[in-house]
Amino acid sequence: MKQQIIVSGIGGQGVLFLTRVIAQVAVNRDLPVLTAETHGMAQRGGTVLSTIKVGAFASPLIRTGQADVGLLLWDANLEVHRSLLKKSGALLLNSEQTGEGARIDASAIARKLGNAVLSNLVLLGLAVRQGALFCSSEDCEAAIRQLAPAKFVEQNLAAFHQGLDA
Repeated sequence: MKQQIIVSGIGGQGVLFLTRVIAQVAVNRDLPVLTAETHGMAQRGGTVLSTIKVGAFASPLIRTGQADVGLLLWDANLEVHRSLLKKSGALLLNSEQTGEGARIDASAIARKLGNAVLSNLVLLGLAVRQGALFCSSEDCEAAIRQLAPAKFVEQNLAAFHQGLDA
């Protein structure tokens, strides 16, 4: 089993937490996993890109046209990171617009839950529901329970389930 995943957004959207959850799922399933992130200007609202490779890979970087899955938390990043995705790759976007890929207004759902940062887990739920990722909802729930601070676990799981049920 091999899968290459990009997670793209802007600073403060939870790109790195989402990356950690997916990587933790791989670890829990005893799968090799490599991650890398670029987040130089993230604290000022700049673009954040994480790459995740699950399976036997030598490098964490994803070349143009090689990503199996793209999880975009900021739809404006589609222009910037679309080239990383395979033609047959699964594209999932947090967007209120219609267009390419599976789209969900994860930000609106997260705001209704009381925390805009939860859009990352809403998008993860959608990706799992679509069968785009190598893992199950139970795998993700276990990883969220492991990684989220205790006081936020239930809120994080609620966001994930909103994406699953969307």
